[in-house]
Amino acid sequence: MSNWNEKALTQVHNPGDFCYTEMRRRHFGTGGLALTDKVTNPNWLMRYFEKIDWERVLSSLLGLLWQLVLFTVLFAIIRAVGRKLIDRGFTTYAAHSHLSATRVATMHTLSLNAFSYTVIFFYLYAVLTVLGVPVGTLLAGAGVVGIALGLGAQGFVSDVVTGFFIILEGQFDVGDTVTLGAVSGTVTAVGLRTTIVKSADGTVNFIPNRNITIVANKSRSQMQVIIKLPARGDADLDQIRTVLEAVNAKLVPQTPAITAGPDLLGLAPNGDGTFSYQVLIYVKSGEQLPTQRKFLTAYVKALTKAGIPIPTTIYPGQA
Repeated sequence: MSNWNEKALTQVHNPGDFCYTEMRRRHFGTGGLALTDKVTNPNWLMRYFEKIDWERVLSSLLGLLWQLVLFTVLFAIIRAVGRKLIDRGFTTYAAHSHLSATRVATMHTLSLNAFSYTVIFFYLYAVLTVLGVPVGTLLAGAGVVGIALGLGAQGFVSDVVTGFFIILEGQFDVGDTVTLGAVSGTVTAVGLRTTIVKSADGTVNFIPNRNITIVANKSRSQMQVIIKLPARGDADLDQIRTVLEAVNAKLVPQTPAITAGPDLLGLAPNGDGTFSYQVLIYVKSGEQLPTQRKFLTAYVKALTKAGIPIPTTIYPGQA
């Protein structure tokens, strides 16, 4: 019975056919199959590749490759020419602009980055379109993701926008002495996201640009220094003036930071029953404290040497 079935199956089906192999497996079991047939048949793979129109596939690949090369070369030329035009434009602008070199360099870098990102975006869009990727669907999905990311990146976007306008409007530059809210010091770096200010005690402050609401720039004009010398109400003001003028004649040529003055304002009340002789000096930004200390020390020494007493406040309990 088994031999007849075997013969019948052989006559009806091709021994290399999968259906025949399956029928043999079901009728005779896996033992007989292992001895006489193979589970896999490579003929189907060969027939699959034989049905492929290789000439058409090769032609399509060459056409696709040609388009990719063409777009790559085209966008590379656009990027190179665009960057060169931007460089030339900012070189001309810097030569005829009153803006500082630091601000021009920052705006130059920002423009180059924005142009490069724009070119890369359109290049990727063109490549994906050539490859047949549904860019519209991807952009729609990216829009949903972008909304989610935007909600979590509002602070970052605010920093960048504020930083852009700080640089564009030139509110301050590197090296300026500024007061930003509760922070005072010298600006050491201006970026799109943060501004770095170094305080007088050496503290480095990193300030997010979105927190900069009021800017007090002390480097855009000459700064005022007022020196107050304690004086008695019955002091000889003419003698004091003579001594101070002699000091000024000696120190002013040695102090290039002075832009105007010194002006001897004379005696003025302090508001607590005491008086002071005041001197007004205008200096360059950042030179207020050194100039004040230099002239105050020289004034006190000269007045003491001339025998003019400088009153001091005596608090209760002091001898």
